[in-house]
Amino acid sequence: MLQQAIQAFQAGNLDGADLILRRVLLLDSKNLLALQVLGLIKASQGNFDSAVDFLRKAMRINPNDESIQYNLAKALSDSGNAKDALICYKKIVSLVPNNPDFWLGYGKTLSSLGCYDEALVCHEKALAIDPNYAECWLSKGLSLHGMNRFEEAITCYDKALSLKSNYVECWLSSGVAFHGLNRFEEAITCYDKALSLRPEYHEVWVNRGVTLQLLKRFDEAIASYDRALSLRPDDYVTLTNKGILLNASSRLLDARTCFENALDLMPNYQKALWAKLFTSIPVVPNGLENFQELRETFAKEILQLKEQLSGEVQDGTLEVVGTFQPFYLAYQEINNKDLLNHYGYICNRLMDKWQKNNKLQLSRKKECEKIKVGIIGEQIRDHSVWNAITKGLVFNLDISKFEIHIFHLGHDADEETFAAKARATTFTNNQSSLLDWAQVILKQNVDVLLYPEIGMDALTTQLACLRLAPIQIACWGHPETTGLPTIDYYLSADLFEDELSQDAYTETLVTLPNLGCSYSRLPVILENIDIESLGIDLNKPIFICPGVPYKYSPQHDWIFVEIAKRLGKCNFIFFQYSNNLSEILRLRLAKAFAKENLNLDDYVIFIPWLKSEEFYGLMKYADAFLDTIGFSGFNTAMQAVDCALPIVTIEGKFMRGRFASGILKKMAMPDLIANTGQEYVDLAIRLAQDKEYRGHVKARIIEVRDCLYGDIEPIHAFEDFLLSQFLQSQKSI
Repeated sequence: MLQQAIQAFQAGNLDGADLILRRVLLLDSKNLLALQVLGLIKASQGNFDSAVDFLRKAMRINPNDESIQYNLAKALSDSGNAKDALICYKKIVSLVPNNPDFWLGYGKTLSSLGCYDEALVCHEKALAIDPNYAECWLSKGLSLHGMNRFEEAITCYDKALSLKSNYVECWLSSGVAFHGLNRFEEAITCYDKALSLRPEYHEVWVNRGVTLQLLKRFDEAIASYDRALSLRPDDYVTLTNKGILLNASSRLLDARTCFENALDLMPNYQKALWAKLFTSIPVVPNGLENFQELRETFAKEILQLKEQLSGEVQDGTLEVVGTFQPFYLAYQEINNKDLLNHYGYICNRLMDKWQKNNKLQLSRKKECEKIKVGIIGEQIRDHSVWNAITKGLVFNLDISKFEIHIFHLGHDADEETFAAKARATTFTNNQSSLLDWAQVILKQNVDVLLYPEIGMDALTTQLACLRLAPIQIACWGHPETTGLPTIDYYLSADLFEDELSQDAYTETLVTLPNLGCSYSRLPVILENIDIESLGIDLNKPIFICPGVPYKYSPQHDWIFVEIAKRLGKCNFIFFQYSNNLSEILRLRLAKAFAKENLNLDDYVIFIPWLKSEEFYGLMKYADAFLDTIGFSGFNTAMQAVDCALPIVTIEGKFMRGRFASGILKKMAMPDLIANTGQEYVDLAIRLAQDKEYRGHVKARIIEVRDCLYGDIEPIHAFEDFLLSQFLQSQKSI
């Protein structure tokens, strides 16, 4: 009977072998071979718990049989019982120390438990016995990968591939390691090699899609996700990732369908639940037709989500906080305070539970002569937020009264980063997790935390939802109220606000003098560009339209049409942006022009995104800078001023629509601030047609623009505010 069972097993007739072996056990319940083979059969069928039962019985009969111990260890590991598997492996390698398979299994199990250093010792033991063991080189690489030692991991993968060039799992692992190093093109090369060897490899298609998404090759990313879903239609995670891409491309209905399908497969999948909520906020609207309807849908669904979270907060929800944010609400010129208040409540409720579970509490304040100011930001480098807001604070706060503690969340660094580090009392970066960041911030025991840019990335938002300092302040890196109850103050400027502005903020509004910042003039280096190769006609008026596509509201499209009708042939220069958003804007403008029997291509040109030197070079040919209405540009307006290029703007309803108007008010040039859309059109046409007036405006900009640079008054006002808050807190103690 045993012989028949073995023959059936070797022939792949597992059920037949199983039946015979069970008969054997009825006759001899301690038959070692029957128990062992039954264990192998169950393991091959994925029934690891049964495999463990049979192999444990066999081991009790012969505890020193290396093959039984090895198969039991593998079954335990596969069943998720890695700790018991380790006991088996430890015994095996003591019995047979010269078998590389045993050391490899031991190392893999240690690695699965996160014991990477011990795992590496086992891998080295195996490779000392067999240096050409490709599987062990892969496993060693995976252990290094788990420690974020990606370069060393890639070296191991390369060794494995030199031994086994068609090792498809190793090509996948290499791709993931290159991705971890942000070497995305090399990652794609590895994924493509893996797919050439195994075209139906689901995991590779998924990883390829994720990497392409980061490369902003969105159509290819969606195609990769589609291929992965054709292989595994129930992959709700990939369905959600595809939906996120579609949503970012303003394909709202398609995105919503993806999220709903993912939720049908996994009803409590929080990522899809949250992502679905934001399909009601278009990135670049196709028009005004369903604008209000979408806003009402968002309002209804965020209240529903808030109600769902009114009871006990579910574990596992933390990861979605900040991953999806109502970022594009700010581009609707409407008071978003109530909506963002609901959003902030939800985020804070989830993060507050996490903070309490991790026992993260403020320390009792120690005596200190200086006020400790912490700055948390992703963009401590040459970036619009740094240049406009953070840099002036870092380099102008009085260090005899204040300590500056910088927490750099980003990974990119440049000369500005190094200069900030030299100026700060402490400079912290490269923390591996949210918990690490929260702990290191609390350890510094700062008096004040300033967030220049809440709402632009997940980690910043997660930290801002926590109480990590007695006073927490947001600034206008993302010019919108945060809605977070943990943010006490919103730092803005006199020239960006009015007496009604507080109504748009959940925080207490603090306005600093003038532009509210100390802005250092950037070096103006002009690079000559081939204008004609870009399709720009120098014989026609040139208008610079510098905003990203989502800054252009459909309600203002008529302005470009009206300028074109009255002025005749001209150049509106827009800039190509990723993710098909520029194409959505172009098609929308084309419809607006067509309604007046005008051909868009006679007036509007979308050119590639330019580096700053090229942008300066382009502006020297322009007649006017057309500021975006409703969501103005601060840094781009400053660049126009640097080039003495006349600006046309409207003062918006909220701070985010008042950057250019604030700059012009500071320069005492209110004649460039229109009160209506029609005045905006008239001013643009005058600047294009009246050369003498345009020359006068340019000369006036050159004469007065120095007042914009190096303004210390806002810094002194901020210092006074902090000192007054500190004195109040001391009195309360």
